[in-house]
Amino acid sequence: MSPPPLFIVTDVSPYPHGPAGVHGVLPQAAVALSELAGLAALDAVRVHAVPDVEPAALAAGGVLALFTIGETPWSSEQRAAITDGVRSGRLAILGVHAATDACTAWEEYGSLLGARFDGHPWTETFDIEVLDQSHASTQHLGAVWRWHDEVYLFRDLRPDARVLLRVAEGQLDMSVPGARRPPVGFPLAWCFTEGQGRVFYTSLGHFPGAWETPAYLGHLQGGLTWVLGDGE
Repeated sequence: MSPPPLFIVTDVSPYPHGPAGVHGVLPQAAVALSELAGLAALDAVRVHAVPDVEPAALAAGGVLALFTIGETPWSSEQRAAITDGVRSGRLAILGVHAATDACTAWEEYGSLLGARFDGHPWTETFDIEVLDQSHASTQHLGAVWRWHDEVYLFRDLRPDARVLLRVAEGQLDMSVPGARRPPVGFPLAWCFTEGQGRVFYTSLGHFPGAWETPAYLGHLQGGLTWVLGDGE
């Protein structure tokens, strides 16, 4: 029997509002995700154009890895296959970085990813507070993880989201343009269940160095492990 697929949706450049030119790291991310798929006994399926993915393939299950931005052109049939697949437990979602800044016209998408992107006033080096060291995505980290990245603001964070990482207190310059403290604070990574399915999201991964850093790749690998059902 063929291994389950890991659909890798990154640079879907055929559509005009996609991430081409915004995140130069996308090809590197796709390679890394393919390698993580192999370690998890999954079949890496690189998605070059979202319209080419058959809804039946999504409905059949596996993992949907999303590093997208803008109005990703999922059809209504694809959206239904993704939503139903996650809720039934056949399909899991691994969201990376800008995936929360996508599909604003798809109402359910924010809930499927856990929150909506709401700006990023900061790009800097900061301390990350590891809130849950028992999770597969964080158990290799210490209590504090020093990191360099964009820091996203979020709105509509799901109340059932299990926040795994957040910016440590006092790390951000609140005088920069657009700086504010949203009601949800500064979460960086979370996970949750949607029906019978599992979703993991990390906002980290903007720069090429992330995709060459064992701690970050271990973070993603652990997230993939968790969405596949290993661990609580």
